[in-house]
Amino acid sequence: MPSVLIVDDEPNIRRMVGALLRAEGYEVREAPDGATALALAREAEPDVALLDLMMPGGLDGLQLLERLREQRPDLPVVMMSGRAGLSDAVRATKLGAAQFLEKPLTPEGLLLALGSAIELRQARRATQTLRADLGLAGEMIGDSAPMQRVRELIARVAASDARVLVHGESGTGKELVAAALHSASPRRDRPFIRVNCAAIPRDLVESEMFGHERGAFTGAIERRIGRFELAHTGTLLLDEVGDLGAEAQAKLLRALEAREIERVGGGRPIRVDVRIVSATNKDLPRAVEEGLFREDLYFRLNVIPLTLPPLRDRVEDVPALVHHFSALHRTRTGQPLPRWTPDAITTLGRYQWPGNVRELANIVERLAILHAGQTVSTTEVCAVLPEGRSLAPSSQMVDVVSAIDGQGTGADDSFSLPISLSDSLDDYERALIMRALMAARGNIAEAARRLQTDRPNLYRRMRRLGIDAEASQP
Repeated sequence: MPSVLIVDDEPNIRRMVGALLRAEGYEVREAPDGATALALAREAEPDVALLDLMMPGGLDGLQLLERLREQRPDLPVVMMSGRAGLSDAVRATKLGAAQFLEKPLTPEGLLLALGSAIELRQARRATQTLRADLGLAGEMIGDSAPMQRVRELIARVAASDARVLVHGESGTGKELVAAALHSASPRRDRPFIRVNCAAIPRDLVESEMFGHERGAFTGAIERRIGRFELAHTGTLLLDEVGDLGAEAQAKLLRALEAREIERVGGGRPIRVDVRIVSATNKDLPRAVEEGLFREDLYFRLNVIPLTLPPLRDRVEDVPALVHHFSALHRTRTGQPLPRWTPDAITTLGRYQWPGNVRELANIVERLAILHAGQTVSTTEVCAVLPEGRSLAPSSQMVDVVSAIDGQGTGADDSFSLPISLSDSLDDYERALIMRALMAARGNIAEAARRLQTDRPNLYRRMRRLGIDAEASQP
C-alpha cells in the first residue's frame, strides 16, 4: 500500500485530501507544519510527500522541500499552492519537486500527480537495485595504494565538468569508475547514459549517438532520441571509444566542439549539456601515431586521464573483492555464503587474472554456486581455474628463504628468486603471521606480542593477506 505524507497548515485540506487518498487505497499521514513533517519522515519514509507552499512557522514549503531532499534524496515531492507564482514553481522544480499543483485541487489531477510520483519512486528503486547487482553502485572495492590513488583522483575531478578518459585492461572496472564519477558529481540526480562504441554498426553510429527523425532513412519508422539527448544535463559514458571509425570520430568531434547535435534527417541543431567520460582498453596515443584515431579528438577527450590498475598489480585487494562478490551473490540468490579458507584466498591472489576483476567475479560466483554454505579451499579453487595459467604455489616460499639464506650478502650472479619479490615477501609475512597465530591459539593480542607489533597493524596485514585467525587455531 503506497504511503503519502500530507503537509498543510489547513485542517480542512488535510481532511479532504486524506479522505480521498484513503478511499483510493493509500496509507495517509498528516502534518500541520514542517517540523512535524520532518519528524514523521524520519520515523518512516513515505512513498511520496504532498507539501503546501505557504505554511507558517520556521519552515515554509520550499524550505521543507529542501530539507526533505537532504534527508531523503529519493523521496518524490509534489508541491501545491493557491497563491504561487511562476518563480515559485521554477524554484520548486530546481529544488527537486516532481510536480507542482495549483489549488483548488481536483481529484483527477491529484491522483495523476501522485501516481506519476510513485512510479518515479519505483523506477529509482529499481535502478538502484540494478546498479547494485551490476556492481555499479559507486562502491570502489579495495584499499590498495593503486586504488587509493584512483579514489583520490575521482574525488578531485568529479565536481567539475572536465572530460575524463579512463584507460584500463578489459575487466578492470572502467564503467564502475565512470559511475563513481557521475555519483560524486553535481549531476548525480541526472541521467547516466552508456553507449558501447564497439557494438554499434558503422552505418548506425550517427543514429545511435544523435538520434533520427521518422523517415530519415529506410527502416526509420519513428523518431529516435539519441544517447546525447538522453544524457542531457547528465553524464554520457563513451565505452570502448577507441573502436570508433574515422567518420564517427569526426561527427563526435563536431558534437563536442559545438555542444550541439542534429538528428539524422532533422533540420535544426539541438543544444545538449552533457559531461563526457570515455573509456578504452586501447593504446590511444599509439593509435594517434598510426593514424587510426584523430589527434584532435584524443585531446578533447583526454582532459583528465585516469588509468585503472590491473588486478595483478593490486592483489592485496583480492580478499575484499572475493567477500564482496560473495555477498552480491547471496543478495541476488539467497544462497548461504561459502566459507573461504586462507589458502583458497591465497591461491586466488596468486592467479594472474587476465580477465581482471570481471574474471574474478565469475570465478567467485561459480564457487559460491557449487559450494554454497560449504568450505572452499585451494582444491576447490584450482578445480575451477583455467588450466595452463601460472600460479606461484606457497611451497616455493621454502626455496625463496633457502636461496636468500644460502647465498649471503656477497655478489653472486647466480642468485634469482623462483617467484616475484612481492609474492616472496607476502609469502614470508604470511608464514610468520600464521606461525604466530598458531602458537597463540588464534589470540590476536598474543600473536601481535610475539610478532612485536600492535593489534591494529596485525589486523590490517591479516586482511591484506586474507588470513583468518579462526582457521589458524590448532
